[in-house]
Amino acid sequence: MKENFFSIFDAFKDDRAVLRLIERLKNKALSRPLKVMHVCGTHENAIGRFGIREILPQNLSVIAGPGCPVCVCPVEDIYLARELSRLKDVIVLTFGDMMRVPAPCGSLSDARMEDGDIRIVYGPFDAVKVAEENPDKEAVFFAVGFETTACGVASLIGSELPQNLSFIISHRLIPPALDFLLKTGEVEIDGFILPGHVSAIIGLVDYIPIIKRYKIPSVVAGFEPVDIIMGLLSIVDQVESGESICANSYTRAVEEKGNPLARKAMKDAFDIVDALWRGIGVIPGSGYALKERFKERDGRRRFSILPSKEYKDEGFDCSCAGVMLGKINPDECPLFSNKCTPDTPVGPCMVSFEGTCSAWYKKGAWS
Repeated sequence: MKENFFSIFDAFKDDRAVLRLIERLKNKALSRPLKVMHVCGTHENAIGRFGIREILPQNLSVIAGPGCPVCVCPVEDIYLARELSRLKDVIVLTFGDMMRVPAPCGSLSDARMEDGDIRIVYGPFDAVKVAEENPDKEAVFFAVGFETTACGVASLIGSELPQNLSFIISHRLIPPALDFLLKTGEVEIDGFILPGHVSAIIGLVDYIPIIKRYKIPSVVAGFEPVDIIMGLLSIVDQVESGESICANSYTRAVEEKGNPLARKAMKDAFDIVDALWRGIGVIPGSGYALKERFKERDGRRRFSILPSKEYKDEGFDCSCAGVMLGKINPDECPLFSNKCTPDTPVGPCMVSFEGTCSAWYKKGAWS
C-alpha cells in the first residue's frame, strides 16, 4: 500500500510527462506574450526548485504576487506583539517564520533577546496547551496566515478555551487581493494560478465573481511539476479559446465548494473587514476580525495597546513591495543576495519559506 501511495505522487514528478506537457505548450500558437501570476509561496518554491521557468516557451512568463502572509503582515501588528511580550506575565505565541520578519520597531526575535516572552508554536492547539500549562499568565496567540491557517484558529473560537488565552488576528484573504491587483491595473496579468492550499479550504466559489468581472483566465493548481505545467496549459487554452473560467487541475485536493466545515467555522468566528497589507496598503474586505461576541478573546481589546504612530506607516529599505505586487523580480532589487540574504534579511520577502526573495535565493542552490 505504501508503494502504491508514493507511485501516485511520483507520477506528478515524472520527467517524461513534464517534457510532453512542455512540448504541448511550445506548440501553442500564441499571438502575444502572456504573463501569468501565482499568489502562493509554495508554488514559487516549486517553480524554482524544479527549474520550471527555464523550460517554458519564451512568450510565456510566470510572476509571483502577494502569496506570503508573513510578508504582508503589517508592522503595527508586529509592534503590538512585541509590546505584549514585554508585559509582566504575558506569553506571546506565534509561528516560527514570524520571528525574524524585519520591522522598523525590531523583529520578534529582537524582542525575545530583550527579555520579551515570545515562543514558537506549530499551530493554535499548541497555544491552548501553553495557556493550560501557565494558568498564572496570559497567553496571546499571534495568528498570521491566509484562509489555510485561519480555519484552524476559527475552529477553536467559541469552544471551551482557557480563560487566559486571547488572539491577535492578522489573517488575510486571497480573493480580495486578486480583485485589488486587477482593479489597480499596475501590473499586466493575463491569468492567475490560484493557490492550492487556500483553495482546498475555500474552493472555487469565491474566485468566480472576480474572474467573471475581469474576464481573467484562472486555474487552481497543485505543487508538483506536472500540476504547475497543466495549470499553465489550462490558462493558455482559455486564452486561445477566448474563455475566462475558474478551472481546477488540482481535483485530488480541491472541491468546488471547498471544505464546508472550515468555511462555516470561519464564518461563525470572524467578521470580514478592510485590512492593511504591508507594502501594498489597505485592501477592502481582505481581513478577519473576531466577532463581537468573542471580544473577550481579542488581544487588541484585552490589553488596550494602541498602534504606535511611529510604526503605523512603515516603509521598506528594499524592493519587497515591488516584488509582492509582481512589478519586479527579486534579482532586480540591488540588495538581493548582496546585503539581503536569508541570514541577514532586509525585507520580509527574504525570511519565510513562502517569501519570493527567499525562494529565488534558494533557487541558486537547487540549480
